Amino acid sequence: MTAKKSCAKRSARSTKTSALPIDEILVGDCVEAMNRLPAGSVDLVFADPPYNLQLRGELKRPNETKVDGVVDAWDQFSSFDAYDRFTRDWLAAARRVLKPNGALWVIGSYHNIFRVGSALQDLDFWVLNDIIWRKTNPMPNFRGKRFTNAHETLIWCAKSSDAKYTFNYEAMKALNEDLQMRSDWVLPICTGKERLKDENGVKAHPTQKPEALLHRLLLATTNPGDVVLDPFFGVGSTGAAAKRLGRRYIGIEREETYAGFARERLAGISPYEEAAISVTKPKRSEPRVPFGTLVERRLVKPGATLYSPNRRHSAIVRADGTVEADTAAGSIHKIGALVQGAEACNGWTFWHMEQGKEFAPIDVLRQQIREEMATAA
Repeated sequence: MTAKKSCAKRSARSTKTSALPIDEILVGDCVEAMNRLPAGSVDLVFADPPYNLQLRGELKRPNETKVDGVVDAWDQFSSFDAYDRFTRDWLAAARRVLKPNGALWVIGSYHNIFRVGSALQDLDFWVLNDIIWRKTNPMPNFRGKRFTNAHETLIWCAKSSDAKYTFNYEAMKALNEDLQMRSDWVLPICTGKERLKDENGVKAHPTQKPEALLHRLLLATTNPGDVVLDPFFGVGSTGAAAKRLGRRYIGIEREETYAGFARERLAGISPYEEAAISVTKPKRSEPRVPFGTLVERRLVKPGATLYSPNRRHSAIVRADGTVEADTAAGSIHKIGALVQGAEACNGWTFWHMEQGKEFAPIDVLRQQIREEMATAA
């Protein structure tokens, strides 16, 4: 079978990790290699399969120099039917090794992504998003007969429609300066020092993906310790991003030359510190702590005075966990909204109190209890 690149803290969620070739590169056919792995053992698959570019003849620049395009045998298929069979085979193998709540990413261009998308749906994957990777520095269109091809498409899908897949929404929002991350990602292609080259200065792989792309993708849809499988490993961009971010990887690569470059690359990478790979989680994922718990624990005593940040408003704490201000009583949220004339209020961040020499929001005390709960667990 032809193929493009053929095919910290350890997570306790995978019970089959010991049976997996963790942080290894398997050289050989990707379908055969995946079929040897335990079923339901992988958290995420990222696939950068052959694009089947269907190039005809040499492509030259206006100055008659040759464009270094993809002309390797692994990207050539005898027909669309042959490509479709190849696609269904590797997707079926990937589906088998995914955990029930696992997910798959596949990247492609207009040459192949629509055929891959159809195969995904035929195999009952549940499409979650398509992402447009807009290249800041795309290759120009030298012949002037088409638009400059300045993007590639990634399809993100779950194993089923009811899968509880990972999506670190808050982390993506933080990465995007507190704005929701959109489905168009503007990133440069792989150039400069990141681009691997052989001893003659020639690109080690014609389609090496930028590590920044994999960084965002893995940060968004995996957690530290998760196992990420790349069945078309190439020179190891997926492994590089996974290793830095505290994820585990399994690479499958048909060409020993590419695998050799990947091994050397990965050997020189050190993981980020454990604290640096923590994923920002939404507040709703944290244990619920009622304000009354603070009162019961005497972290906030009945009769204590709470203040707004500018001390303009105040409220008295009652023994039942409510607060009173201006003859009205209710929750910290209700009274916070009332004194401001607002429709809603987050009482945890609005109300402050004296804590020794500090004037701090009562949310600090809630976080103290949450930390105790986490330690106990």
